[in-house]
Amino acid sequence: MLDKLEQIAQRYEELTQELSSPELLSNPSAYAKAAKQHRSLGEVVQKYQAWRGLKNELVGARELLDTSDDDEMREMARLELETLQTKLDDTEKELKLLLIPSDPNDEKNVILEIRAGTGGDEATLFAAEMVRMYSRYAEKQRWKFEVLEASESGIGGLKEAIVLIEGNKVYSKLKHESGVHRVQRVPQTEASGEFILLQLQSRCCRKPKKLT
Repeated sequence: MLDKLEQIAQRYEELTQELSSPELLSNPSAYAKAAKQHRSLGEVVQKYQAWRGLKNELVGARELLDTSDDDEMREMARLELETLQTKLDDTEKELKLLLIPSDPNDEKNVILEIRAGTGGDEATLFAAEMVRMYSRYAEKQRWKFEVLEASESGIGGLKEAIVLIEGNKVYSKLKHESGVHRVQRVPQTEASGEFILLQLQSRCCRKPKKLT
């Protein structure tokens, strides 16, 4: 794994230099391709640097534990070792996940379809809340969020909404959103305060060619 990480780090540095070269800047197509690869490698390199930093800290803590004659310092070093080892193990797991070959569709944009299911008017309110939730999530991820179609209910809810989401690795983060979502809550349309079971249908798909 270390050899592969070193190769990735080396390639990342090469791309960093290439992206500022006049030759690449004069070729928009080649620049876009290099920039995309640079961006995809950046996450791995950043995590690898964090892993190396933790390894160095771990060496220092071990050295203090082995050489110090002060019981208090040794205890502090022992506690620091435990904390650093946990962080190192977690970071190593994350690194291994990052090295798994990604889905070729992960970089693509998506169309998200949300439809109110069981629950009548209350379900349309739930659907509207889901659209707002995805909108805020897209904003946090710095994605473009555009409602292509929407069918409103009489009380301000949504019977159906079709949304285009564009940005970095949209599909990779939304591809598991497909399916039926259910929630049990106090209905806004009822004064009794009883709980109601709502059902929402959502489907996430890759951006169709006609929208490219």
